[in-house]
Amino acid sequence: MEIGTAQEDTLLSLLNTTPVVDGVQQDLLASPEAARRWLLEHGGTGSVREQRAVRSVRDALQDLVRGESEPGSLAAFVSGVSRRPVVGDDGVTWRLDAPADRRTAALAVLAWGHVQQEKPGRLRPCANPDCRLFLLDRSKANRARWCSMTVCGNRMKARRHYSRVRDTTADDAG
Repeated sequence: MEIGTAQEDTLLSLLNTTPVVDGVQQDLLASPEAARRWLLEHGGTGSVREQRAVRSVRDALQDLVRGESEPGSLAAFVSGVSRRPVVGDDGVTWRLDAPADRRTAALAVLAWGHVQQEKPGRLRPCANPDCRLFLLDRSKANRARWCSMTVCGNRMKARRHYSRVRDTTADDAG
């Protein structure tokens, strides 16, 4: 089980399951049906226990990426989990040994660890304080600030522009 782009994308998808829509925070994993569907789309079983584990790891990872907790908060999600080599016709691959109801949570932690090691500083919250989404900056310059340039980036640029115009107008009037 090698960690790659697909697992990074799943990690980002998991982190982004609490968006703000029309000023109200949503939880895309709140209902059992939605959580089950998300898990099945990302290789999970969709069981009730797996739903609880994935919500818990999501919350822990969000806090960690926001700098509100320490990496040790993830230890419980990988406790008793191991990877073992499997030799086959294509060579050696790695298999993740984890209880089915904790496998997706463990994979999220492993993907986070991979990103921290291979792409340090590139997983971060959106710079828009009203947004709860995250981004994984894959650009060469590592300067991305917004989860979406078309949404948050434009909003923040418009706010700065409006603020500058308002300040200039206030200075001219004073």
